[in-house]
Amino acid sequence: MIVPQKKSEKTYENAVTRLEEIAAEMENPTLPLEESSKLFEEAVSLISFCNEKLKDVELKIQKINAEKDI
Repeated sequence: MIVPQKKSEKTYENAVTRLEEIAAEMENPTLPLEESSKLFEEAVSLISFCNEKLKDVELKIQKINAEKDI
């Protein structure tokens, strides 16, 4: 049974979607500097989150492969 995710739950997919939104927003040449700065900070945080998630998955895959070789 698939359990629906909460809207506010932070997932890799949600983070990537938000990064795409931020990129589109930052392309606006009339975006105020303060807002641009806030978006940049949010993007850096999301990128860090995504990198951690990818590292976790990579470690799980390596563990599965190592166990398979036994």
